[in-house]
Amino acid sequence: MTKREKDCGTFKSTIMKTTNIKNRREIRLILIALCVFISIALHAQSKHQLLRSGDASYSAGEYSKAEEAYRKAIEKEGKSQAKYNLGNSLYEQERYDEALEQYQSAINSAPNNESKSQAYHNLGNSLFNDQKLKESMEAYKQALRYRPDDLETKHNLSYTKQILKQQQQQKKQEQQKEEESEKEQENQEEQQQEGEESEEEQEKKDQKPQEQNQEQNQEQQNEVNNESESESTKEKRDLDKEDARKLLEIAENEEKKVQKKMRKVSRGKKRKKDW
Repeated sequence: MTKREKDCGTFKSTIMKTTNIKNRREIRLILIALCVFISIALHAQSKHQLLRSGDASYSAGEYSKAEEAYRKAIEKEGKSQAKYNLGNSLYEQERYDEALEQYQSAINSAPNNESKSQAYHNLGNSLFNDQKLKESMEAYKQALRYRPDDLETKHNLSYTKQILKQQQQQKKQEQQKEEESEKEQENQEEQQQEGEESEEEQEKKDQKPQEQNQEQNQEQQNEVNNESESESTKEKRDLDKEDARKLLEIAENEEKKVQKKMRKVSRGKKRKKDW
């Protein structure tokens, strides 16, 4: 038997002993109604106790314990306040995606504009911390629809706009730098290509005079060689003429010597007279 059933039984016995009412049927109905009332009261008390326990843990910075208490309270009765508080405990644990779900659920079951505004405000905070700035701005705008004079929400909306603008400008600057870097790289490649082509053309230009010089040198060398050959041939011819002349002189001298000897011999002989 649960505690709730024990209380009902005790109350029932007390009434049965102290009453002299003859109509037991009416008494039973009254007892049943009282037990139901007590059960509801105990149930509500348990839910509120869980909420108070969660609030105490949250205030003490024990967010995990607060989360546990709020989840139990939601199981008993899933009202907006418990979901909102659970979202706060998840937010403090930096579990922003889970907090978003609880805030959205709290918005859907919020009993009044004040509760909706608070849930939208914290929904915007979770989206901001999750780097979803555009969605965060929309949540803040919704919060201001239900509570237009909320200065904190106005401040958060203005700050989020500023951060988003800075990010967009930074992204634009980075994109421009990237484009400039790509353009500079292309220019360097073009300059390098032009430089290589220029060097190649210069090499060709430099090579032409060298080839011409080589041809001229070769022609000059050929001329020198031809002149040398001509002189050598001429000298050879001159030598041949000189040798022939000398041989001729020798031959003539020899012939003169022979003739001279013959003359001497012819002088020495006496001719016989023919008688």
